[in-house]
Amino acid sequence: MQHSERGLHPRGKLKTGQLDPELNGRWVSERGLLVMTGDTTLARFDLLKLAWFAELDDMIPADGCLLLVFRRGERASPGLLQALRRPLTDTPAASGTLHEIPVQYGGVAGPDLPWLAQQAGLGQADWIEMHAAAEYTVAFLGFQPGFPYLRGLPAKLHAPRRATPRVSVPACSVAIGGAYAGIYPANGPGGWQVIGRTAINVFDPFREAPALLLPGDRVRFLPQ
Repeated sequence: MQHSERGLHPRGKLKTGQLDPELNGRWVSERGLLVMTGDTTLARFDLLKLAWFAELDDMIPADGCLLLVFRRGERASPGLLQALRRPLTDTPAASGTLHEIPVQYGGVAGPDLPWLAQQAGLGQADWIEMHAAAEYTVAFLGFQPGFPYLRGLPAKLHAPRRATPRVSVPACSVAIGGAYAGIYPANGPGGWQVIGRTAINVFDPFREAPALLLPGDRVRFLPQ
């Protein structure tokens, strides 16, 4: 690593794929540092957002990790190094905006609901009640622009993705995959179990903020 008065150069002589002990991560490109954060991803994301370090161009939370994108030619400041090393036991993730999402469960809108209820040993009404009783947190966005990976699905409702993905899943479909719930922003292929549909558009490129749901936001589903 190279040092100067401006701080630690983000790449120095490291190559893509190499671990960076100083920054507690692995370089995935010339400007991208992947920091493994586990269950503390949102808490670390919130901590870094509070300062929004000038050397960073973007921060992208993902599944158990956080991607830091450095501005070209910028270096990691001492403050960023300190924030990456700070213990998070006393820094819970901030409580984001609560969104209430109305859902039409089952039927044509949710073709996988009968199978899911059977696998869980529940009636469809009980399955819906359990799904809607939980509060979900947006862990990260991915797959499609604005597609929210929602953490908080009750363990009894966990189910594998479909063995054969559908060629086309309608936009606004509500679905589950493994331990996550999600909402499809647009028509397209998908392998999650579709349980219903909402009238809420979670992604609109013409809105000032295209993605309705952001990491750290909370979601409650309202059966219609």
